[in-house]
Amino acid sequence: MKTSKLYVGNLNYQTDEEKLRELFSQHGTVSSVNIIEGRGFGFVEMETVEAAEKAKEALDGSQVDDRSIRVDEARPKRGGDRDRGFSQRRYSRW
Repeated sequence: MKTSKLYVGNLNYQTDEEKLRELFSQHGTVSSVNIIEGRGFGFVEMETVEAAEKAKEALDGSQVDDRSIRVDEARPKRGGDRDRGFSQRRYSRW
């Protein structure tokens, strides 16, 4: 694992940031928690990569608010490429 930021998916919409902080803090110091409202997922950043690995191992597949959560390494957001799908070549009319 290269990052201390974890993706947490399949969250019950009733699960709040405080509950995730409590849960993940059992495996190390939590730096931040961010739940994406109405989407059923969020992110937890641990203080160290080692703590993130430990939390992932312990919590992936565990039950939280009647849901089996998914915990995985967070990946960077894919950048939107406005030119995607279009050729970079310029053609002359002649």
